[in-house]
Amino acid sequence: MTTPQRIIDANANRVREALRVLEEAARFVIQDQALSQTLKQMRHDFVQALPDTLELISHRDTPGDVGTAITTDAEQTRSNLPDVIAAAGGRLSEALRAIEEYSKLVELGPDYHRLAKTAETVRYQSYDVTQRLIGAVTTRPAPQWRLCLLLTKSLCETPWRSVLELAVANGVDCVQVREKEMDAGPLLEHIRQVIDLVDGRAAVIVNDRPDLARLAGADGVHLGQSDLNPNDARKIVGNQLLIGVSTSNLDQAKQAKADGANYCGVGPMFATTTKHKPDLAGPDYLRDYLECNALPHLAIGGINGDNINELVEVGCQGIAVSSAICAAENPCEVTARLHSALNDTMPNAG
Repeated sequence: MTTPQRIIDANANRVREALRVLEEAARFVIQDQALSQTLKQMRHDFVQALPDTLELISHRDTPGDVGTAITTDAEQTRSNLPDVIAAAGGRLSEALRAIEEYSKLVELGPDYHRLAKTAETVRYQSYDVTQRLIGAVTTRPAPQWRLCLLLTKSLCETPWRSVLELAVANGVDCVQVREKEMDAGPLLEHIRQVIDLVDGRAAVIVNDRPDLARLAGADGVHLGQSDLNPNDARKIVGNQLLIGVSTSNLDQAKQAKADGANYCGVGPMFATTTKHKPDLAGPDYLRDYLECNALPHLAIGGINGDNINELVEVGCQGIAVSSAICAAENPCEVTARLHSALNDTMPNAG
């Protein structure tokens, strides 16, 4: 008769193997240090919880295992990276469940009962890390935009449609619809109008509202520190919409990346009348961000033609502006000037 220890040993091997597959994806595919560390810790916690390893090995009988020759066609092929991760995640949770149930047997004693508890904990963790990994490899990466227009109708000196058309025609490659006072119905219609006017010439991002971004067919949503967490927003917008997060320090930037953001707003760089901020992050934060974070960025906050060179000097590759273009008497000239300042010092962005 097969002993429970033989079943636990076989599934413990599956757990370690599956965790290694997931850890390699986190380390080498998406290059996420925090997630790699989480998986490494899961593996460590599981191994530490195993009873006497030599005892488990003594119950091993690979030649006598009738299941080693049983396979299916689906087990022999993987169509893509998400399939690899999903298969490993499924194998991991199934093996942990088997260990959890068999370790509960009264005859096995307290060491195995503790293993059952650890297996349960790691199993719940496995659901989260598998979801995060699949999300990371299926979400389209954000481009490094050069010039993002934060479009607010009330700031426009000339009709907003004209401002938008001139800005896109002169170098704006991303438009963020920022209308904090507009109700959901009118805002949805406005977003759709912006998308129609842009007509694929620039990305359209919606401020604060993942639900409206998805309904309107926008390219993404931008979130503040007090808005939804990117993980929760991802449940609304899916993996194909981009998610940006405003950050003012490295801790926030690292957290945004860990939570699955595609790009970060970095600022405020300078004082601004559009959005009062008591503390300025300044160009020093942008420099630190560029050294520590691989996500695309948009420097934001009081940027104009007079101070943009301060950002270019520290390596800025993209900016987001509001009043500088919206409130300009000649949006065409201002947009072209900002775009030129970036283009003159930067390689072509992919």
